Amino acid sequence: MAKVDRRVARTQDAIKTAFLELMSEKNFDSITIQDISDRANVNRATVYLHYLDKYDLLDKIIEEHIQNMASLCEEDADMEWIEATVHCMEYLKSNYLFFSTMLTTEGAQYFRSRFVQYNMEEFKKEVDITTGKNLGQNEEIVAEFVANAYVGVVEWWIKNGMPYSSEEMAEKVGDLLERII
Repeated sequence: MAKVDRRVARTQDAIKTAFLELMSEKNFDSITIQDISDRANVNRATVYLHYLDKYDLLDKIIEEHIQNMASLCEEDADMEWIEATVHCMEYLKSNYLFFSTMLTTEGAQYFRSRFVQYNMEEFKKEVDITTGKNLGQNEEIVAEFVANAYVGVVEWWIKNGMPYSSEEMAEKVGDLLERII
């Protein structure tokens, strides 16, 4: 993998942060590239150097976080539910600006559907419909149910200012997941 120039990485981080801050303050449709470049303290041309437009920027930010979550899940594959869920909750907490913005603004619907889809794929790996409590159930329905419940709880946690620590949320969510999966 090619090494990324630190200046490029800093510039991209500044652009992403500026964009997320703007999204938390105003309607997505009213955000301009000029707004983003002013907030990031870079030229408009610099924004266009890295992103085609604000839609491309949004897509790339969402994809980056989905990939980070996927990598985290791969690393946590051999862990118990609770421990793996703690890592997920800590990731959500450490990226609060992104998740709070994505789950509470107009961009929420697009992100939420991507987040649910990602979680469905992950939960499908855990659903067993051949034995136990899910015997005879439809795998797709169980995964859909669990993914939407999980995303809903994450939404609630973030929208309410994370009233529980990552560890407490992981225990509560892990407990609930064990009852279903």
